[in-house]
Amino acid sequence: MPLVGVAPVEGDLIEFHRPLYQHWGIYVGKGCVVHLTDQQGFSYLSSAFGGTAEVKMEPLEAVAAGCNYQVNNKYDKKRSPLPPTKVVRAAIDQVGQTKQYSVTSANCEHFVTELRYEKAYCDQVDNAITYATVGGGVVAALGVIAAFSSMRNKQKQ
Repeated sequence: MPLVGVAPVEGDLIEFHRPLYQHWGIYVGKGCVVHLTDQQGFSYLSSAFGGTAEVKMEPLEAVAAGCNYQVNNKYDKKRSPLPPTKVVRAAIDQVGQTKQYSVTSANCEHFVTELRYEKAYCDQVDNAITYATVGGGVVAALGVIAAFSSMRNKQKQ
């Protein structure tokens, strides 16, 4: 699938649009990205509940695997990125390493944002927590309303 938007330059965050989630890598030049993925190359899916993942350098198009992708340096508004040469060197130095993986605290987006900004960020996790909290609050409120309504109906009888 095609690149959406501008062509990447070294040190850029690349967001790959998967059907149920986004995968992330760092563009290191010459058509390659460094990313955190499981040994089978499925990233988040088989390591969803924790475990380990491997840092790999692979061709951008191979990682895209037919999905759309784009440059997404969205955290540049929060924090100044490191110089591209430092980001690329740090990414390449980690290739081949096995790392602990956690959907909530050590996923592929955390990995690349820490390389670019020296601080890990992940909106996917933050948004999921917000939605779960709001959703849980709505369910609780509906439960209270239903219970109150049931009590009123019993009192009327």
